[in-house]
Amino acid sequence: MSVSNAPAASTVSPTSSPKIEIRALLPGDDATAFRTLNEEWIARYFSLEARDIETLGDPETTILRKGGSIFMVYANSLPVGCAALIPLGQGVYELSKMAVSPQFRGRGLGRRLLLHTIAQARLLGATSLFLGSNTRLADAIHLYESVGFRHVPPASLPPNPYTRANVFMQMTL
Repeated sequence: MSVSNAPAASTVSPTSSPKIEIRALLPGDDATAFRTLNEEWIARYFSLEARDIETLGDPETTILRKGGSIFMVYANSLPVGCAALIPLGQGVYELSKMAVSPQFRGRGLGRRLLLHTIAQARLLGATSLFLGSNTRLADAIHLYESVGFRHVPPASLPPNPYTRANVFMQMTL
């Protein structure tokens, strides 16, 4: 689905009850919204790192062609959230690049997207999910904890390519 010509998410009233859909981003789809949503939160709290630029610049190659998935949340057909599953082998996936547009936070969209992503990981045969986050993202950490992610030492997980990560979590499926 092409989203580059769609109106900005801010044109959907966050106080209304928009029609919410979660769909997979497929190879060949326009990934502009995936990049934009992630750049917004990363730039707000941190700075873009080399791995961000690589992944967000070509998610088809860095995620989808490796057997991963990207899920997009749409409110009245406008992109307002996203999350990715990146396979690392042997049933292990990284939950990465999860974002919800600021004007749609606090409405349960992040939880709905996270639960959808976990369900899809199970369908893919995942046995374990992990993520790296940061203490500055307390709401996100609380959300991850509330669905069953547990804090683990970084040495127990695959290497994390982001210097901003100082919280490491894992979920066994």
